[in-house]
Amino acid sequence: MSETLSPREVFRKLIENIGAGRYEELAALYAEDAVVETVFEPVGPRRVEGRAALEERFAQVAADSPVELTPVNVVVRETDDPEVVVAEFDYRVHHRVTGRTFEAANIQVLRVRDGLIVGSRDYHDHLALIVAGGNLPQLVAALDGA
Repeated sequence: MSETLSPREVFRKLIENIGAGRYEELAALYAEDAVVETVFEPVGPRRVEGRAALEERFAQVAADSPVELTPVNVVVRETDDPEVVVAEFDYRVHHRVTGRTFEAANIQVLRVRDGLIVGSRDYHDHLALIVAGGNLPQLVAALDGA
């Protein structure tokens, strides 16, 4: 019988898989009814519910993402709630299309129960990714049309 991972260990596994580009392994870290909120997402859904929807989302990212993400400056803080950790980190981002390399700040608040993520509030610097990809005009047009 395997030992259940702590919230800190689950976050470490999550970020290691992202850094290695193993997006197909991410959904297994989430509970069937997990809820992920990407609070600063400028367009598109800010809330994804369920492991199946997350699996689809991660497959889309794996297929379409023009960036390579390397986690750096990672600090994981435990809280007075044993299920919750707060992770502060940067991604060193390499944009394969534009060739730009930069760092983007992130914070994730994860709730982990029985070794699986049941909830996550993600604060990623989506704007930095959009600017690096040269897609700011498309974002402005999308927001004007909303």
